[in-house]
Amino acid sequence: MLPSQDNAAPSAALGEFLVICLCAEWCGVCREYRSGFEEVARQFSAAGFLWLDIEAHADDLGDLDVDDFPTLLIKRQDRVLFYGSMLPASGHLKRTLAAFLQQTDAESREYAVSSAARRAWQDDEDLRRLGQALRQVGA
Repeated sequence: MLPSQDNAAPSAALGEFLVICLCAEWCGVCREYRSGFEEVARQFSAAGFLWLDIEAHADDLGDLDVDDFPTLLIKRQDRVLFYGSMLPASGHLKRTLAAFLQQTDAESREYAVSSAARRAWQDDEDLRRLGQALRQVGA
């Protein structure tokens, strides 16, 4: 089982990449997507994965608004590489994460500021903070 914010025991996989799925227990799409998310987590040991229920952990989200499910946050160290909704098919996450894992650190730094939206993610304290406590525990 993936760590949730309730039982966020860091694993050896909690390295420089972190994937956080922002979902809600009441959402049927989220419940169906979770097994695929967990399967991707098993396939990518180079990344840490966290399932975060937005209602149970609303205080952790700060001012973030989650409008669509699933919403994913993918970070490399403290850089936000992706934030947004994704079709609830694990193949989309798998391809996206595989592409990020192939980037060098320098390529990720460049990618993170390559558009106005991505630059805004880097300045969003709520996005940057999500998962930080878990990362510090695992360090």
